[in-house]
Amino acid sequence: MIMSPVVTFLIVLVIGILAGFIFDRLAGPGWLSRQVAGATRTLVTSALVGVAGSFVGFHLAGLLGLAGVTALIGAAVGAGVVLYGWRMVR
Repeated sequence: MIMSPVVTFLIVLVIGILAGFIFDRLAGPGWLSRQVAGATRTLVTSALVGVAGSFVGFHLAGLLGLAGVTALIGAAVGAGVVLYGWRMVR
């Protein structure tokens, strides 16, 4: 199954947005983030960080020679890793 680049782009975008929403709901802001940023950290920010992570994960999967559904799983893993790292730093 070969997907067009536009469809792949949209799927990776949706994976990142969903990962950001889910991560924000489940993990919430970290202690340091609450102390420094207060309530300024929004759901939109989490979604944008999730999108960035999903594109990083998708492209790293492509560099490793993974394709298709496996690359999309790499996008989800990448989004989770970047969101977790962002939560630890923020």
